[in-house]
Amino acid sequence: MSLNLSNVILHQLAKNDQDELTVNYRTESLENNRFSEDLVSELHRVFNAKAGKGFGAFQSDSNFRNWLQELRQGETNFYEFSQNCAQRLKDELSKYPFADEGILVLAEYQSLATDYLFIALLPSHQSLKVTEGLDIGATDYLDISKMDIAARIDLSTYETDSESNRYLSYIKGRVGRKVADFFLDFLQAEVGLDSKQQNLVLMQAVDDYCSDAQLDKEETTNYKKQVFDYCSEQIKANEELEVKELSGELPTSTDGASFLDYTQERGYELEEKFPADRAAVRKLTKYVGAGGGLSINFDSMLLGERVFYDPETDTLTIKGTPPNLKDQLTRKNNS
Repeated sequence: MSLNLSNVILHQLAKNDQDELTVNYRTESLENNRFSEDLVSELHRVFNAKAGKGFGAFQSDSNFRNWLQELRQGETNFYEFSQNCAQRLKDELSKYPFADEGILVLAEYQSLATDYLFIALLPSHQSLKVTEGLDIGATDYLDISKMDIAARIDLSTYETDSESNRYLSYIKGRVGRKVADFFLDFLQAEVGLDSKQQNLVLMQAVDDYCSDAQLDKEETTNYKKQVFDYCSEQIKANEELEVKELSGELPTSTDGASFLDYTQERGYELEEKFPADRAAVRKLTKYVGAGGGLSINFDSMLLGERVFYDPETDTLTIKGTPPNLKDQLTRKNNS
């Protein structure tokens, strides 16, 4: 991946003998070499691959935003900026009982003509190593794959469109530990674009369009399959879906109106582009549900043909049991 690194630094957040969180500052930024570039490239790649990211923007009174502006305008250097960030993150984390230890990494770089600022608190672990003398020793390593406290600021968008509600992206974090509880407070940012809600609105618009256009079952299935294929390709390419682009790949209605026209005329309030949500997209071609010890997943085209639902009795009838399931049930019945 082509990446131009400007600055990168590591600081350590660790607990002292009194179980208080402290910051061990690195004395200077890391040298820009192959190792530091590889680190930032891997952070960028893993962050891109993380599903379920949130989006936001700085609050109007954000000190972090002010520090960032001073950095970008050359009024402060990257090292001073990183010290301010480390101290503020330590203060914010100290408010919470979990008070994570870890390695704070800050990186300023450019990828594909876009400037970024990356911030993450990475878990650090020990592992065994074999020395040149074939002795066993210990080594510390950064577990980048387990990164779940991280944010990235699209500096190019922020500096050209400060009213955007999505120039800041972040990993939402593990269940029960929302990043908004402390990391967004550290950045003094607020939640912006809700990509999951955008996906739900898009799926509803597709359903409504098929219904209003009075498409038959086969036409509806084909239409939704086209939407599914487009969204899946965007996910695979790590690209956002664009409503205008999607509309251009879909057939127009009998009156010549496009899907884009339909969404705009009926006020669905879709953003021009947003990340596709794999779970929401899957519902275009499948019915999926789980609960009470059951997990059911079947192609939508089978409803009314091999799968039948009676809402009055809340009964699902399946004709033609999958061979592997049938074999298990038969053997169990004969035992």
